[in-house]
Amino acid sequence: MSDHTPTPDETAAAEPTLETSADEATQETQPTADPAEATPSGEDAPTEAAAPPVEAAPVDEEPGLPDTIPGDSEPATPESLETPAPEEPEAAPAMAGAEIPPVEEAEAPAAPVPAPAVPASPKPTAIPSPAALRKVVHAPAAPAAVAHPHSDSAAFGRVDEEGKVFVREGEGEREVGTYVAGSHDEALQYYARKYDEIYASAELLQQRMQLPEVGSREVADGLKTLKEQATEPKVVGDLAALSSRVQEIEAGLATKREQEQADRAAAREVAKGERERIVAEAEKIAGQPSEKVQWKQSGARMRELLEEWKQHQRSGAKLDKPSENELWQRFSHARNRFDKARRVYFAQLDETHAEAKSAKEELVAEAEALQGSTDWGPTATAYKRLMDRWRKAGRASRADDDALWARFKAAQDAFFAAKDEVAAAEDEEYRANLAVKEQLLADAQQILPVKDLDQAKAQLRVIQDKWETAGKVPRGDMDRVEKGLRRIESAVREAEDKKWQRTNPEVAARASSLVGQLQDKVAKLEKQIESADDNKRARLQSELESAQSLLKMAQAGLDEFGG
Repeated sequence: MSDHTPTPDETAAAEPTLETSADEATQETQPTADPAEATPSGEDAPTEAAAPPVEAAPVDEEPGLPDTIPGDSEPATPESLETPAPEEPEAAPAMAGAEIPPVEEAEAPAAPVPAPAVPASPKPTAIPSPAALRKVVHAPAAPAAVAHPHSDSAAFGRVDEEGKVFVREGEGEREVGTYVAGSHDEALQYYARKYDEIYASAELLQQRMQLPEVGSREVADGLKTLKEQATEPKVVGDLAALSSRVQEIEAGLATKREQEQADRAAAREVAKGERERIVAEAEKIAGQPSEKVQWKQSGARMRELLEEWKQHQRSGAKLDKPSENELWQRFSHARNRFDKARRVYFAQLDETHAEAKSAKEELVAEAEALQGSTDWGPTATAYKRLMDRWRKAGRASRADDDALWARFKAAQDAFFAAKDEVAAAEDEEYRANLAVKEQLLADAQQILPVKDLDQAKAQLRVIQDKWETAGKVPRGDMDRVEKGLRRIESAVREAEDKKWQRTNPEVAARASSLVGQLQDKVAKLEKQIESADDNKRARLQSELESAQSLLKMAQAGLDEFGG
């Protein structure tokens, strides 16, 4: 950054317009407001002292950071100054070493406030001193200077007798600018404030670096700007502390980059796991046996997995190229295998549907041919066989299957409706026979329980003969009345079987023989007990009791046979 002293023309626009030459001199001797505070950059500029030569605020080549003070250039010649009034040509010559900025009327306010009247005075032979003019002319007071807080950074600099400002740097010092418009303390404070601004920027950047939402790229951009400002800055302050703070930010930036890299690596691992899950599920769906696949649900799930993959690509962490390519190849292969299996399955299904349609069309033709038959029994059986063949034929497409079934059922319903109509007429004709059989059934109930088998058998034969003579009954009552008669017949048959068992000669002979054997054993045991000692008597007595019990049961069985 080079030292620069602006010319009077450059500073003229920042000075208020004066109405008279006396006003100009008076106005220039007053402290003026910092021009830099009216600029967009918001830079602090030193407050000018009321002593000649009067100069504008220092202007830096760096935007917003002035570092030089005018006054280092050569004095302006009288020819370069414009006289504000023709009646005072003597005011044009400049004092030694002083510069009087020209007044540009084009920049005067639209409605200037008239200056106070100036008392008449002798025509001067030379330009009066500022102190003399101050006693004669009383110009309007300039705006109050902006008060800046005292900066401790000024302790790191000095100002020489020529107004040059130096800053301590290492074991030596470096010139940072020139300031002749004020006191040495004002000069140091001005450059110290510039240092404080840079240091505050460093502190703010370091604080922002700690925020998770602030990325390393943003910090790096701020650090680049900070380093540009901190490279041989035209400021007064602790340059070692500023350099240390910059190094801390650089170290923190390196740590933040490492952390971001670790976070990105962890996010990539999570994203890779999510992609692995998608691929694994797709491969599981594609690996199912064709006969067990729910194609509609599985196809919808495959589409959902593809949308999840796209969503991860749009908003998830980016994977490394090899991993993403490998996973995509697996996912694509699974999708292609599923689509191929689906196409094969539905091609086979279409073929199966065509075969089923052809077979069912034949069944429908047969059913429609039988619907007008009046051979009720055989035709009903034929329809049952057609129904069995229909179930074994498989399914056609839903539309074809529904249409063919409607035709088949219509033919079947037509036949059975005609059959039911005939059966209803027959039932009405057989209703009188039902009354006869119900009476015969009531008479048969009187046979039970069977007491005299021969009489019961004779009564049952008579009822059976009348039953056959009565004829058919309505279809809905046939099962009921037939089962009633079968129950009575079964009871008579059971009574006959029991009687036969009781009168069977072979069985009676075996029963009689058993009774004789047991009687002999009982008699033998009784004799042994009489002659046995006490030890044997107890055992023989137990055997005797057992034999007597068996003899009693055998005698009861023999009695049933009339023995």
